[in-house]
Amino acid sequence: MSLDGITSHDMRSDGTAFIGRSLRRIEDRPLLEGKGSFAADCNSPGQLHMCVVRSPVAFGRIRGIDSAEAARIDGVAAIWTIADLAALPPIDFRQMGLEGLSPYRQFVLARDYVRYVGEPVAVVFATDPYIAEDAADLVFCDIEPLEPQLDATAEPVAFMPDVHPGLMSEPAVIRRAYGDLDAAFARAHRVVTLDARVGRHTGVPMETRGGLCVHDPEKDRLTLFGASKVPHYNRDAIARMLGLAPGRLELSEGHVGGGFGIRGELYPEDVLLCAAALRLKRPVKWIEDRREHLLAANHSRDQAYRLQAAVDERGFILGLKAQFFTDQGAYVRTHGTTVTDLSAGLLPGPYIIPAYQVEGHIRLTNKTPAGTYRAPGRYESTFARERLLDRIADELGLSRIDVRRVNLIEERSMPFARGFETLGTKVVYDSGRYRDLLDRVLSHVDHDRLEAELAARRERGEKVGLGLAFFVEKSGLGPQDLVRIYVAGSGDIEIVTGVASVGQGVETVLAQICAEAIGVPIERVRVVHGQTDRIEIGFGAFASRVTVMAGSAVKIAAEALRARALEVAASLLQTKIYALRLSRGRVEAVGSSASLSLGEIAAHLAGSGGLSSEGRFVASHMTYPYGIHLAQVRIDPETSGIKIERYLVAYDVGRAINPMLVEGQIAGGVAQGIGGALLEEFIYDESGQPLAASFADYLLPTCREVPEVEIMLREDAPSPLNPLGVKGAGEGGITAVGAALAAAIDAAIGRPGAVTELPVSPSRLHAILRKAAG
Repeated sequence: MSLDGITSHDMRSDGTAFIGRSLRRIEDRPLLEGKGSFAADCNSPGQLHMCVVRSPVAFGRIRGIDSAEAARIDGVAAIWTIADLAALPPIDFRQMGLEGLSPYRQFVLARDYVRYVGEPVAVVFATDPYIAEDAADLVFCDIEPLEPQLDATAEPVAFMPDVHPGLMSEPAVIRRAYGDLDAAFARAHRVVTLDARVGRHTGVPMETRGGLCVHDPEKDRLTLFGASKVPHYNRDAIARMLGLAPGRLELSEGHVGGGFGIRGELYPEDVLLCAAALRLKRPVKWIEDRREHLLAANHSRDQAYRLQAAVDERGFILGLKAQFFTDQGAYVRTHGTTVTDLSAGLLPGPYIIPAYQVEGHIRLTNKTPAGTYRAPGRYESTFARERLLDRIADELGLSRIDVRRVNLIEERSMPFARGFETLGTKVVYDSGRYRDLLDRVLSHVDHDRLEAELAARRERGEKVGLGLAFFVEKSGLGPQDLVRIYVAGSGDIEIVTGVASVGQGVETVLAQICAEAIGVPIERVRVVHGQTDRIEIGFGAFASRVTVMAGSAVKIAAEALRARALEVAASLLQTKIYALRLSRGRVEAVGSSASLSLGEIAAHLAGSGGLSSEGRFVASHMTYPYGIHLAQVRIDPETSGIKIERYLVAYDVGRAINPMLVEGQIAGGVAQGIGGALLEEFIYDESGQPLAASFADYLLPTCREVPEVEIMLREDAPSPLNPLGVKGAGEGGITAVGAALAAAIDAAIGRPGAVTELPVSPSRLHAILRKAAG
C-alpha cells in the first residue's frame, strides 16, 4: 500500500511527461498472453540433454569414477569427467578477486577432491532428459570420505591436503579502520558487546537455472540462450576458458523468472553447456530441478558477528570494534570477497561512529559455495548493528529511538565520507536527511500513541511489540553503461543496452526516461537488452545499478538524439532551432503548420547513418539510498507462531522514475526478508549432508505470512551524482527486515535483546520463551 509523501512531478502540457508516473509495465504483455520465453522454452532440432552427476559426500578424495555401465545405455552420446576437460581452467572472479584467492576457485567438474554435497563430478549427454538421468544414476563415484569442516568460526583447516599443502580454509581477511579507537574506548562511559548471527539461506527464484547452447556450423559460432544478470561478462569469461576468439560466442537473454543476485552468475553448468555444444557439434540443453538448485546454486548470508561499542552517557557511539566470520562454503566463486567487503564497508550504517575497526574473516566450509543475494552483506550487518543500537539503549535505560537519533549523521554533514572503500569505490554518502525521515515515520504511525496501545494489550496478556530499524543501502555501481538509440522510418524508437532484466521493470523505466527526454509517446519505444550481439559492452543487472547507470546513459543519448532531430528539422524546414517544438514524435514549427515526424527525419538521414545517438554514463562513486523498517508483531505463546500485524517501509530513493515499480520492489524485498528472518535456513548434519534440499524442509513465506506492506516512498535527498538524481531501489525492501522483526519480538515477549540469531524459527522462539519462563 502506497502512502502519501512522494514528490509529484509537473506534467508537460503536451502529456509527454513520463518520469514520476506509475505506468504499467510494458514488458508484461507477452507474459500475460502466454508468450513468455524462458530457458526451458528454448529448444533446437537434434539437441542433447545434459544431466549432472553430483557428489553424495561433503568432503572426500576422489579415487575414481566408473561410467562404463552408464555409457552402454542407448541414447547416451557422451559422459565426461574432469579428465575429459583437463585443459579447462577454474572459473575466475567477476569482481573483488583479491590476490591469493586463485587456488580457491572451482573447476567445472571436481578435481582430486569433492568439497560439498552437490558438487558436479561428471556430466552425461543423451538424446532424452530421462535417459540422461537414468544414465547419471549409473555413474559410480568412488570417493573416500573425509571429516568435513562445517563451522566457519572454528580454526581453519587444510583446504585440499594433498593438492595444496599448507593452504588453509581462510582465503582472506577484510580489514577496514579509521579514527582513534583506543581513545574512544578510553573515554567510554560503558562498553556494550553483542554476538549476533544470521543463518544460511538464499534467493529462490521461480525459474531455476538452465540454458541451451547451439553451435552454428556455417559461422562456427556458439549462442547460449537463457542468459541473465551479466551476459556480457559471462560471454567473455566462457570464451576465455574455451579459447574462443571474440565473436565466436554470444549470449542471449529471454524472459527471466527472477534473479535476486544468485541466478545469472557464471556456474560450472554454463561452461559445460558451451564446451559440449562446441565439442559435440550439437545443441545441448540443461534445466536444473529444484533439488539441484537448493544444493548447487549459490547460498548466502551465514555470518557471525562480535561487536563492541564504546558509548557515552547519551548512547552516542564513540567507537565500534567488530569482528565477523563469513561462511563462504566450499569454494570462492565469481563474487570473490564481495559479500564480506560490503559487510565491512556498510556496517556503520547511518550513524556517525567517529572511530571504527573491523575484521571480516572469509572462511571455507564443506557446504554449497556462497555468493550474493539481495542486499548481500547489508542484510546481515544491518541486523547486527541495529541489534547493537537496541542493546545500547536497553543497557543505558534509554529510548531506542533517542539512541538512534543522537547517532544519526546530520544533513549538513553530507556528503559524508567514511574514509575507506568498498567494492573498489570510496564510501561517501552522497545525500541524506536521516533525522527528517525518522521524524516523518514516527509522526505517520503516531508512535507514542501506538506504543501506549501495545502496552495496554500486553497488560491484558497479549504478546505484542513494535520494532524499528534504520538502514543505508548502496546502489549504482559503475564503472559505466553504454546505450544506443535508433529511430526507424516508422518513427518507432529502439533502445539497445547491455543491461539485463531479471524482472525489475527495466524496459518500462528506460522507456519512460527516453520518451520524456525526446518527447515521444512511450508506446513507440522498444528496449533491447541482454543480447551480446547487439552491443559490444554491458555490465548487467546487479548492485541496484540499472536505473542509475543505464537510466542516466539513456537520458544522455535521448537528449543527444532530440538535439540532432531538431538540428536536421531546422535545416529541412528552413527555420531556426529555437522556433521548433518536438512533441509526441513530431517536430513542429511554432506559428506555422510545417512539421516533420521523427520517422521522416530518420528516412531523410537513411543514407548517412540514420537518426541515432549514443549515451555513455561513467561513475566512480555509488549512490546511497536509505530508509527505515517498522514492524508490529503478535506472538502465540502456545505455538511460538509469529503474526506480523503491521509492516512499514520508509525509503528515500532520491527520485522515483516509476513509483509503482519501486513499491513493487520494496514489497517483494520485504517478503524475502521475512523468509530469512523467520523461516528459511540451510542446515546440515554432522557429516555435511544438507537437511533442507526441498520445499518440504526449506520453508518459504506465503501470502499467509506476508502482510500488506505500507510504503512511504520519499524523494527528499536526490543524488547529485547522476543527471536523474536517482538512487537504486531494488534492495532496501529486504535490508532491515530481520532487525525490525527481532526488535518487535523482543518487545512482544518483554525480553530486551532476546533475539540475536536469525531465523527466529518456531523452535528457536520456543527455546527463548522457555528460557524466559525460567
